[in-house]
Amino acid sequence: MEAQDMSWEAEEGVPQTQDPFIQRFLDGRDALIQREVSQRHDFNLHNSLPPVAHQACQIVSQACARELAQIQPDGSPADGFLHPSLMSGQAKERCEQSDLWRIVRRLPKGSLLHGHLPAMIDTDFLIDQVFATPGIHISAPKPLTTQPDYQDGPLLFHYLPTETSRDKPSLWSHDYIPSDPIVVRTAATSFPNSGEAGFRRWLKCRCTWQPPRAEGGSKGVSDFFRCYLPIINSLFHHEPILRSALRHILSQLVADRIRYVEFRVAFTFQYTLQGNGKSENDYSAWFQIFHEEVERFRSSEEGKQFYGARIIWTTMRGLSNKDIGLSMKQCILTKQKFPDLISGFDLFGMESHERPLNDLLPILFWFRGRCADEGLDIPFIFHAGQTLGDGDQTDDNLFDAVLLGSRRISQPLSLYKHPLLIDLIKTKGILVEYSLRTSACLGFTSPFQSHPLPALLSRGVSVALSNDSPGLFGLGDNGLSSEYLGALLAFQNMGLTGLTMMAENSIRWSCYEDQSLKEWATDIEEGIVGEGLKASRLQEFYADFESFCEWVVQEFEAKYGDQ
Repeated sequence: MEAQDMSWEAEEGVPQTQDPFIQRFLDGRDALIQREVSQRHDFNLHNSLPPVAHQACQIVSQACARELAQIQPDGSPADGFLHPSLMSGQAKERCEQSDLWRIVRRLPKGSLLHGHLPAMIDTDFLIDQVFATPGIHISAPKPLTTQPDYQDGPLLFHYLPTETSRDKPSLWSHDYIPSDPIVVRTAATSFPNSGEAGFRRWLKCRCTWQPPRAEGGSKGVSDFFRCYLPIINSLFHHEPILRSALRHILSQLVADRIRYVEFRVAFTFQYTLQGNGKSENDYSAWFQIFHEEVERFRSSEEGKQFYGARIIWTTMRGLSNKDIGLSMKQCILTKQKFPDLISGFDLFGMESHERPLNDLLPILFWFRGRCADEGLDIPFIFHAGQTLGDGDQTDDNLFDAVLLGSRRISQPLSLYKHPLLIDLIKTKGILVEYSLRTSACLGFTSPFQSHPLPALLSRGVSVALSNDSPGLFGLGDNGLSSEYLGALLAFQNMGLTGLTMMAENSIRWSCYEDQSLKEWATDIEEGIVGEGLKASRLQEFYADFESFCEWVVQEFEAKYGDQ
């Protein structure tokens, strides 16, 4: 403080910071902050960390502070770098060259519990597989000749064991015969704008999230299911492409220190086996392919520490009770044939415009009864509350998800508005799954700072981060590092302990094996001190975490340790 200011304050009798009553105020302030901190999700973890982990936490905080010092809070590129929560390519490229990125990439992350399998695969990789696979054809219900046709016209891909004649009217001409299959390479060569290179760019646009942020929210969710997933599904679900895509995804997950994954798949698609142009009648062969590829990966040197992968069977909430029931029956039959592969049941679709959970109660209770009759445990793991509203049908789905015993709840953006539900979720031991980047892409919470995640963490709610649909949103490699880095930079209360606690949660709430409700609750409550599979994997996680902390200290103490 300048001497002139000090003289004025003394003359006017302005209290000083060292005065006893100001110190009492500050002591009370610190006590109030600490009282709130004691309610946070990572409080106990922070107090139990070994010394090397505390050192690593301090280094991460310093690295985070240095990174934030170079970022413009308002996103203006004039005097600083764009905040990574703005999802720009520039921000992503710069962040991935930082010390903080190296640290987050090295951090063990436990499990990925919420990923939509077809929407996870990198679009460029998927398109390469389409061109490398003989027999892939494209068709459309009408010619694609105008700009609106190119942007929104429906189209599908198919496998045919014998390639059709190349001497056909082009898909891009008015003479095209509706729904006539055209060999992909032929369609690409005849593409009106730059041939195959232009076709690849166009197809990537049709498979990758395009609308501006302002068109997000419910429209964004609608486009997700209406415009993008049908095309991606038709590309993804042919045996050679499915196998290569699974290997690619699993390799990326392991490279990001993820050791287990539960994929959500909406079983409403048709798929074909290699050499067979006729779609399969059920999903048994699909699950056999999935099982073979996961086990092949686990037996490789690359996948030797990977625990495995399971499927959350999903159907569309907008279907009739009959169609949902038929899907549920297929789920049960598949579970009986592949008992280790199905971990739960969920519903996809627009919560705001399609059937809410309370409208689906009869068929959901019917499914639960059929599972009990067959001696099967297929728990509910619902999407619910993905809305900015309060008291609408999407918001109300949260009450039904809790009452129906959902073991985890995905993307409940409106949960923070419900103090009673928050208490119930904590009492019942329900995990919340969030993807910061998906919520931002869909236009719900952009930038990340507007996400309700910290509101729930401050109340002690158990949360795990997920990546949801990185391929469809064009967000790069599969993994959780970008989610973790975004949380670290967006929420300054997060810190390394916050990330580590969410990684622990992903393990505690993993469906590694079928469990009764009592077994499930016991394992979650006991955590690392239990005697089951989860406890052993938590012990392995914290051994990995201590090694990680030692690496952080060794690598970065000289640069950040004395700050």
